[in-house]
Amino acid sequence: MLNKNDIIELSVDAISSDGSGIGRHDGMAIFVPDTAVGDKLTAKILKVNKTYAYAKIEKLLEASPDRVEPDCNVRACGGCVYRHISYEAELQAKEQSVKDAFRRIGGFDLEPEPIAGSPAVNRYRNKIQLPVAVFDGKAYCGFFSPRSHRVVSAPDCLLQPEIFTEICSLIIDYVNQNKISVYDEKTGRGLLRHIYLRKGFHTGEIMLCLICTKETNLFDRLIPALIEKFPTVKTVLLNINSANTNVILGCKDVCLYSSGVINDTMCGVTVEISPHSFYQVNTEAAENVYCTAKAFLNLDGTETLLDLYCGIGTVGLSMAGSVRRLIGVEIVPAAIGNARRNAEMNGITNAEFIAGDAGTVAERLSEKGEKPDIVIVDPPRRGCDAETLSAVVKMSPKKLVYISCNPATCARDLNALAKSGYDLVRYKPFDMFPRTAHVETVALMSKTNK
Repeated sequence: MLNKNDIIELSVDAISSDGSGIGRHDGMAIFVPDTAVGDKLTAKILKVNKTYAYAKIEKLLEASPDRVEPDCNVRACGGCVYRHISYEAELQAKEQSVKDAFRRIGGFDLEPEPIAGSPAVNRYRNKIQLPVAVFDGKAYCGFFSPRSHRVVSAPDCLLQPEIFTEICSLIIDYVNQNKISVYDEKTGRGLLRHIYLRKGFHTGEIMLCLICTKETNLFDRLIPALIEKFPTVKTVLLNINSANTNVILGCKDVCLYSSGVINDTMCGVTVEISPHSFYQVNTEAAENVYCTAKAFLNLDGTETLLDLYCGIGTVGLSMAGSVRRLIGVEIVPAAIGNARRNAEMNGITNAEFIAGDAGTVAERLSEKGEKPDIVIVDPPRRGCDAETLSAVVKMSPKKLVYISCNPATCARDLNALAKSGYDLVRYKPFDMFPRTAHVETVALMSKTNK
């Protein structure tokens, strides 16, 4: 029987969905972060459950051929889990995690199509939201350490564009020079909570949003200096969040400079992006995902397409020219506003966008007798709720594309659809988030011909 602090020898033969290596000791699975398939090591047991345990590397006895020298010294931020292995090994691990989820949770024996790697492995993120904290009287920004609210300083994260690092440095210098207070969640006092940046991949346009506890003019002198040094900064906003909450953005935005939005293009469609808009953080990889989803559907121009969880309309609008009618549904009203303007900017006249919960609106459309030929769902990590899946089944579309950032909930939902008369035709993983544990999947289901 294993106990905490035991030292054991272990051979790693698999990678878990969260990026930890897995070895076995007396039949028990042992999860060890920062390990690779083929590693032999001694491990120190940290926590023991009935059928598995967590451990850390005590000593690496024999290194896996997949190992590489990590290119980042900030290990405590918890963002990246694969900087110690080659990118090829990372892709293999992610493809296997999707395959395992579809088999174990979904009950599907179908093999995935080969995973598509990201065009860029570093500097691919078009969005960051960095908490601000204080150490020794000086403000700094970084990332929350895993399972804590301790902010780890990360002067230059390799996942974000270098210009984000430079902008954050200028902001933090300004905060310290002007003695602007930083929010302390323990006391609820202080002004600046987060620095939020977005960048259009194709346009280069940058949005800066400072999340503060109240409206203020303390950043007025920052803006001219910021624009002079970084002319690609096209808009600056304050977002007001005074609540004692883990939610980053509040409901109120105050525009300090320009229009409050930036523009980019996605699959050739011009899109307007606001602070509250959902927009995939890896633009190039997202374009590959959307093009594959469209290719899976083999559109002929006669279809009605229902796009649930449509965000600012990027998926549906990329296909609007290949269908007869597009209906988009999204719960965030600001995003629906963006989607409508995006359709107008691109001269797309066959699109309708509805603000509301995906399940509720889908049910309402079903009751009205709407019969879309195709449904696309791109839900958050928790997947679709039962109401949404039920409404989709009632509408009886011929084809359904499920785009997911969580293989487990995707497999669960596809299993429910399979029990309701749909066949899994094909699915393909995509690496949208290199060096992290996350993986995207596109799956095609069709109405059973029985």
